[in-house]
Amino acid sequence: MKKISVLLAATALISVMATSAWSKTLVYCSEGSPEGFDPSLYTAGTTFDASSRTVYSRLVEFKHGGTEIEPGLADSWSVSADGTEYTFKLHPGVKYQTTDFFTPTRDFNADDVVFSFERQLKSDNPWNKYVEGGSYEYAAGMGFPELIKSVEKVDDLTVKFTLNHPEAPFLADLAMDFASIVSKEYADKLAADGKMAQLNQQPLGTGPFTFVAYQPDAVIRYKANETYFKGKEKIDDLVFAITSDAAVRAQKLKAGECQLIPYPNAADVPELKKDENLTVLEQAGLNVGFLAYNTQMAPFDKPEVRRALNMAINKQAIIDAVFQGAAAVAKNPIPPTMWSYNDAVQDDKYDPDAAKKALADAGVKDLSMKIWAMPVSRPYMLNARRAAELMQADFAKIGVKVEIVTHEWAEYLKLSSDVKRDGAVILGWTGDNGDPDNFMDTLLGCDAVGGNNRAQWCNKEYDDLMTKAKLTADVGERTKAYEQAQLIFKKEAPWATIDHSLVFVPMSKKVSGFQMDPLGIHRFDGVDVSE
Repeated sequence: MKKISVLLAATALISVMATSAWSKTLVYCSEGSPEGFDPSLYTAGTTFDASSRTVYSRLVEFKHGGTEIEPGLADSWSVSADGTEYTFKLHPGVKYQTTDFFTPTRDFNADDVVFSFERQLKSDNPWNKYVEGGSYEYAAGMGFPELIKSVEKVDDLTVKFTLNHPEAPFLADLAMDFASIVSKEYADKLAADGKMAQLNQQPLGTGPFTFVAYQPDAVIRYKANETYFKGKEKIDDLVFAITSDAAVRAQKLKAGECQLIPYPNAADVPELKKDENLTVLEQAGLNVGFLAYNTQMAPFDKPEVRRALNMAINKQAIIDAVFQGAAAVAKNPIPPTMWSYNDAVQDDKYDPDAAKKALADAGVKDLSMKIWAMPVSRPYMLNARRAAELMQADFAKIGVKVEIVTHEWAEYLKLSSDVKRDGAVILGWTGDNGDPDNFMDTLLGCDAVGGNNRAQWCNKEYDDLMTKAKLTADVGERTKAYEQAQLIFKKEAPWATIDHSLVFVPMSKKVSGFQMDPLGIHRFDGVDVSE
């Protein structure tokens, strides 16, 4: 069955390449399949690369290669003195993509902005639960339904957001993938035809590339948006050749079957660097890898049990085996390159004997647990299965039996969010906007329980600090709040923090214009490829 799947994938790629023989084509060997194509429904970078960063645009955008905000679909904006009203002036004449499945009859306007956000904010909106089992996890986890009082159309090219209270990172939040703008006209047509789910299968936006086709687990094909408001891209066709095995991705790159790959095996990087036809970009990742306990399930509901397990994990051994040393041991939920990082925090000491005693003191014996291992490579965890095996061996030394489990990527993300989930989950995060709030509140806030908060952890003292940090624009005050919150996090130990990794992007020397992104996304606008 596996051979058949590989053959189908290869056949699909050959077919795509054949149709693009007379155009400038870039093939990106992506690491996995997207969960869907509506970025507002999801939180995974794999999905964002395939949807929000190709097909869609946002009111404001992050500059290439950084976290500075620049105009997107909005040319300008103003903020009221009290920080609760944001008024955006929209770019005129922005065209929606024309596809085989929909032809737009009007330009982008304020109605689209109102629709894009209200569907995420209002539980009674007909588009709030249009995908079975889906939810606007990001908006909910960041507290947007409680934060945003209203989104109003002032006129066709003016939109006003009114907030219930000031929110320091709000403008940066609007540059994030979940804030992508979708076409209300397209959505209305789908609703009238009884085909609402198609919005998540056949995306249509104002971004640099137009969606053409998707063969699940094999190939996604895009073409340059001829009417893109920032100008047509240099490449004519963009192909995502889905290749989950990192070693196979490297082989395809060396063979010229793709021009760029993400997340190579650390052991493959030296050889890729030696290849005269390749360039390997690298930078410190704005990321963290972790093991999240379900703090609502015994015995992981006891901080002393979680701290005991943390002492049993040899994190340096994971760094050496999984990353070949190209990562640093993590002690905080934010990376050391981020402002407000609290270096005074003391990490869990690796001490199996002390861990075993602490478990006994907590009244825990004959513990059996599951560790969930991600099925895909991510920058913060290149090989979760190997990391899980190392933790399994570590826990065995203190008398804890571990069963390693996994699921298909989309299912993994969905099931791991369940408050009734068993076991501890290997996951991680790459910052979406450069603000500590995007790690510390998005992943650990009470609003994110049942969503991005895989530890299902809600601590009032911690949560109050998150709220305090968001209510002021004073960086000094925000820093104090986040530093204090990191101390609480370490004491309560909802995670075992594992690593902050370096990130590598190997690519053909024929590729130009590609920039590594601190937010972990892969953008192909502005990219060119030579013959």
